[in-house]
Amino acid sequence: MKVLRTPLLIALLLLVFGLAGCSGSSEDGAGDAWEDHLTGSMELKYADQFHVDYYEDGISVVTVEDGLRYLITENADNLPEWLPKDQVSDMTVITVPVHSVYNAASSAMDSIDAAGGLDSVIMTSTQAGDWGIEKIEKLVENDTIRYIGKYRAPDYEALIEGDVDLAIESTMIYHSPQIKEAIEELGIPVLVERSSYESDPLGRLEWIKLYGLLFGKSDEAQAFFDEAVAKVEGVDTDAVAEAPSVAFFSVNSNGSVVVRKPGDYVTKMIETAGGTYALDGITSEEDNALSTMNMQMEAFYDKAVDADILIYNSTIEGGLEGISDLTALSDKFKDFAAVKSGNVWCTDASTFQRTTGAADMIVEMNKIFAGAADDSGMEYFHKLD
Repeated sequence: MKVLRTPLLIALLLLVFGLAGCSGSSEDGAGDAWEDHLTGSMELKYADQFHVDYYEDGISVVTVEDGLRYLITENADNLPEWLPKDQVSDMTVITVPVHSVYNAASSAMDSIDAAGGLDSVIMTSTQAGDWGIEKIEKLVENDTIRYIGKYRAPDYEALIEGDVDLAIESTMIYHSPQIKEAIEELGIPVLVERSSYESDPLGRLEWIKLYGLLFGKSDEAQAFFDEAVAKVEGVDTDAVAEAPSVAFFSVNSNGSVVVRKPGDYVTKMIETAGGTYALDGITSEEDNALSTMNMQMEAFYDKAVDADILIYNSTIEGGLEGISDLTALSDKFKDFAAVKSGNVWCTDASTFQRTTGAADMIVEMNKIFAGAADDSGMEYFHKLD
């Protein structure tokens, strides 16, 4: 019996190893194909949530930190022969420049506009009244950009009728993955953008380069980004005699205080402008990727009562008109050093929809920290009296 099985076993082993060898050659060949046709990569100075490689024949590959990959081409119907077909099938193919975009990521709209691609956005998931950017609000009001329902319940017929060639979603879509799948089943590629996950404010802004690639506006996007970087590099932190401690927060409807986690892009804006974050060192009991966390008022009081400057974030619970509005939220604010000295500021409602304003926000923060700011000429902050 052993004699009979041995030749069979040897034959099977040869077959298995032979197939494995062929498979290995195929994979190696696929890897070589990419490397052999690589021409360069997008220069990214601050962003770490996406990466772009350039290849021959006008091919680009965008890799996003969540693991998704996008094949960017000018002709999806005629891809070059060297592309590994098995790997391409696992990518989302986007034909550029895009012309009919459904944008369900409100934070992307300002970057798209700054890159010169706004004329190609024809639909949104944000109603006119929810836009803090007047220009976008008017475009939605007059249906130039059509509101087609919330991101979790879009009008699919409108997407078809509009011949949409790209849907841009925020990571909120992962709470409704069936929506993403349904849009893709219509033949519409979906890009999930992660600019809000960037820890550096200029990294968040650097996503404009990706939108420049998608909308065929790379030169415009690069020029805008370079100008913003120059503004930040020109910030005079020496004008701030002693780095003030700054608390950036809002109060929600149940009385809890919503603050930024240390190390997020807002806290880095504070540091870049010459300040220090008053809540540095706080930790969250919740294990999530959010850049904010909730604190009980007592805990916030202990951390921020001696802060030199308070900045109230109006984008979550609405703005404040005066310091009395702040103390009305809690009597404890009357004890805060910044309240007593009158150094309390509030963000403009559109601050975080205006993602391209990061550089100007840092410039304005620097003026506040240096004691050289007043309401005149300030776009993103106003002082509470």
